[in-house]
Amino acid sequence: MSTWGEILKEINRTRTPEGAVGFDSVRRRYLRLLSQYTGNNTIVYETAGFATPQGDDPSDISISLDPDMGAFMEVVHGLPKNDPLDLILHSPGGSAEAAESIVKYLRGRFPGLRVIVPVAAMSAASMMAMSADVIVLGAHSQLGPIDPQITISTTEGPRSAPAAAIIQQFNEAKSDLEKNPDHIVAWLPILRNYSPALLKVCMDSANLSKSMVADWLEKYMFSDSKKAREKAKQIAEFLGNYDNFKSHSRGIDRDQLRKVGLNIICLEDDQTLQDLVLSVHHAISHLLDKTATTKIVENHLGKAWIRMSGAIQVPVFKPVSNLVTP
Repeated sequence: MSTWGEILKEINRTRTPEGAVGFDSVRRRYLRLLSQYTGNNTIVYETAGFATPQGDDPSDISISLDPDMGAFMEVVHGLPKNDPLDLILHSPGGSAEAAESIVKYLRGRFPGLRVIVPVAAMSAASMMAMSADVIVLGAHSQLGPIDPQITISTTEGPRSAPAAAIIQQFNEAKSDLEKNPDHIVAWLPILRNYSPALLKVCMDSANLSKSMVADWLEKYMFSDSKKAREKAKQIAEFLGNYDNFKSHSRGIDRDQLRKVGLNIICLEDDQTLQDLVLSVHHAISHLLDKTATTKIVENHLGKAWIRMSGAIQVPVFKPVSNLVTP
């Protein structure tokens, strides 16, 4: 298997015709080889969201309708419509509504979807994975809870918190104040941050996440099951229950996901697939770590949309056959 260090060495000894270090050429070569091996269209969506933020714009690293929809449209254009899609997904998440739009677009464009998670797909990215026919995970890979996070204004500035925790804290305050009205002095600084309709927003957001995931699972992964709706709802409830995980950032491994009924394939079952997928991921990791790149969406034909910190690079297309390899 090509390790992180081996891919770095390959990048350093590879040069483009212009003499630049081969970040792009190595990555694109492995993307092409991966697609040739599987026979599927291949798109990678990865961000630098698990590292220290490089910019002030959340769309630099998170799933967002703009610019992500445009990025997917760019790299989908020209791909064979009759071939299924492998989506390599590595992201901390973002907007559930944007994820919904991207899923609708991809599922309407390709006859099948397999999501491959090289390391982590969390929050809205975990939701996107639930739209697949099958999910491929390594022993080290993880998905995440889908309970929504709500940003509220406080005296110390904007703060994000799980929707379920906000509701639970309000109910705790209500119960306590019914019995001990004099505790209002302690609760008031907290309750003052509860804007009108906040609890309604929290409940609606939680229901939306679970209903989206349940609908996708029923329609795609469990389409041949007689108990599709029942299984889909149980899994959506499991993933959306804050009390199951106590943290929105807590990873869920493939054994847990299989136990609740998801169709999970072990990446290690196919050594060639594992080698190619991780080679692509390691090559992207070096790109994100050593350049100003914060997000990349790219297909196996060499068409890429690349987001730089605070700016967008013009989409580029370099046929892989023109790249210099070691």
